[in-house]
Amino acid sequence: MVELKTDASIDAMYEAGQVVGRALSAVRKAADVGVSLLELDEVAREVLREAGATSPFLGYRPSFAPTPFPAVICASVNDAIVHGIPTSYRLRDGDLVSIDCGAHLGGWAGDSAISFVVGEPRPADLRLIETAERALEAGIEAAVVGNRLGDIAHAIGTVCRAAGYGVPDGFGGHGIGRHMHEDPSVPNEGRPGRGLPLGHGLVLAIEPMLTGGGKDGYHAAPDGWTLRTDDGSRAAHVEHTVAVTAAGPRVLTAR
Repeated sequence: MVELKTDASIDAMYEAGQVVGRALSAVRKAADVGVSLLELDEVAREVLREAGATSPFLGYRPSFAPTPFPAVICASVNDAIVHGIPTSYRLRDGDLVSIDCGAHLGGWAGDSAISFVVGEPRPADLRLIETAERALEAGIEAAVVGNRLGDIAHAIGTVCRAAGYGVPDGFGGHGIGRHMHEDPSVPNEGRPGRGLPLGHGLVLAIEPMLTGGGKDGYHAAPDGWTLRTDDGSRAAHVEHTVAVTAAGPRVLTAR
């Protein structure tokens, strides 16, 4: 069931979203060559603790997962698209890193993701990340009253495909509110003018995922969580929690 949030609820979700934004900013600042993914997870944990927030990631176990998720961030490196489990792996020069983070505060959830390069970047990686960010912006711009869900999906997919990148099928954004994952699903490709009408109070996590090799294939790693590109190409993942309002899209996780 799709729930439309009140203006007061959206304001409360903004507070949760700001905690997520601070956590991602802190992780990005701490990320450097030689820093482990577990150390980045601890950085995010500290931000959540200071805010009095909890993590919707920690202990989360959807139907596909063999075990509960053990961290407060997803840390996906290079050919990992999403859902990377933080480990003792230490970042290397040129690594492309995607960090996904969420927070529960005051009964409401926020969810956001960033991609960046540690050390000396490859031009191809910078182009991949920049395209992901443009796709996210296009999706946000389409999140207006009177449009439909397919308009968001079409806007994202158009940017990704025009740049020659792959779009993993079956993974995309979602509704968000009291819980991190709510209806509806928000695909990263679709037909304009189709799907759920967008009304004031609908809150969505919009999250493009791009694969650099141009192919859509992916597979689950042995940990049962991490999704990796089939062709070994690098991936980028960006995300914001966005409220559809009569005044236009409101980004609740803006940093």
